[in-house]
Amino acid sequence: MNKKIKVGIGFATGRKTFLKVLRSYIHNWEESGLVDDANISLNLFVAYDLSYNKTARKDYTNIHPELFKRIDSAKFISKYSTCKDIDNLCDEGVISREDAKLIFSKGYASQRNAIIYNAVKHGMDYLIFLDDDEYPVAVTNTRNHTIWSGQHVLDVHIENLKKADITHGYHCGYISPIPYIKYNEILREEDFKEFITAISNDILSWEKISEVAKNGGVTYGDIGVLINKEVRQVEKINSAKFISGANLGINLSNPARLYPFYNPRGARGEDTFLSTCITDRKVLKVPCYTFHDGFSTYHHLLEGVLPINLKFISADNEQIINRFYKACIGWIRYKPLLLYITQRESYDYDITQIRRKLTNVLPKICDYFNKPDFANILTEFDKYDENVVKHFEEYNMSKKVWKKIMRYLDSDKYVHYLYKPTKEAAIPF
Repeated sequence: MNKKIKVGIGFATGRKTFLKVLRSYIHNWEESGLVDDANISLNLFVAYDLSYNKTARKDYTNIHPELFKRIDSAKFISKYSTCKDIDNLCDEGVISREDAKLIFSKGYASQRNAIIYNAVKHGMDYLIFLDDDEYPVAVTNTRNHTIWSGQHVLDVHIENLKKADITHGYHCGYISPIPYIKYNEILREEDFKEFITAISNDILSWEKISEVAKNGGVTYGDIGVLINKEVRQVEKINSAKFISGANLGINLSNPARLYPFYNPRGARGEDTFLSTCITDRKVLKVPCYTFHDGFSTYHHLLEGVLPINLKFISADNEQIINRFYKACIGWIRYKPLLLYITQRESYDYDITQIRRKLTNVLPKICDYFNKPDFANILTEFDKYDENVVKHFEEYNMSKKVWKKIMRYLDSDKYVHYLYKPTKEAAIPF
């Protein structure tokens, strides 16, 4: 008799559109046959942040009863429930409250860690992270118009996690918050290249950005990936196997092999820093796409409206410029630590070169976007450079703290349980 595979599906969210996205995914799971598969148990883990967009709890928990029948359980993770978990871990002497801040403080890293913690705690075999602004479709560009393909994201991860520690899918759509740039006498292409190379990492590079720019900021799916369905191993680059935080599968069968998400406070890059921990793990690139609605302009995809052409995202309104600015701040804040971990021998030289480039190009960036705040990028870069040793110590300590937590959950002292709520409503564990 086959053992039922317990699959956790994790969303770290703060958007009011979450329930619409979840509805589409649940219908996708039903269409793929997963809902009726007696050997698969689908369990939802939602870590929500009410402060991100001034939302209410019901924006995440109010799942329609008919949809809820199609999954086995739901666990809603709030700031309050995470505090209760921290209290338990501290009362049991597993970690200290200072330790807990490294794992469960705030932001996406904390939400993702809380999801992994709860998934292990409730006996999941696999955990698949999805984002609330990514949809289970792929878009390609053929003969000057788009072609859309439904994607069975969960199926692909479940099948490949049987033989891997981590599975990582593909992304299309508006992956990057960098808008389409129309060069002029204020900002030339070589200026923008200098800026991008200063803030870039192994995922965000000028070569990729310039290619996407030709398509107005859109990344189209690779037809070869969709047709050939090739699975390949992710290779190590500069002491990391790079993944992203969503369309991501994690094998939970051995908690001792898991690592936490981490980023310096106020920065992003939690998926990048996890990438630096998994170089000795089997990481597979698997053939499933999600469409990233990075500028929240394609909600109608969830209603079945498929555009023939995807529009350029131009830097012509304050919302798009602000999103780009915030992304740049998040990137530059984690750039020093990433260099310190992956390229320590050339750290001082690299930092000097980045500072020189930013000093040169930021006045032009401020003028082009008519936003003096872009000058803060250099200030933030200097601050996080000054604190890089402290952040490196936190990064290492977070792994040690996480190991204690996983050892506790995997011990005889802790008993795994999975509470199944009733089918009448989306009731938390």
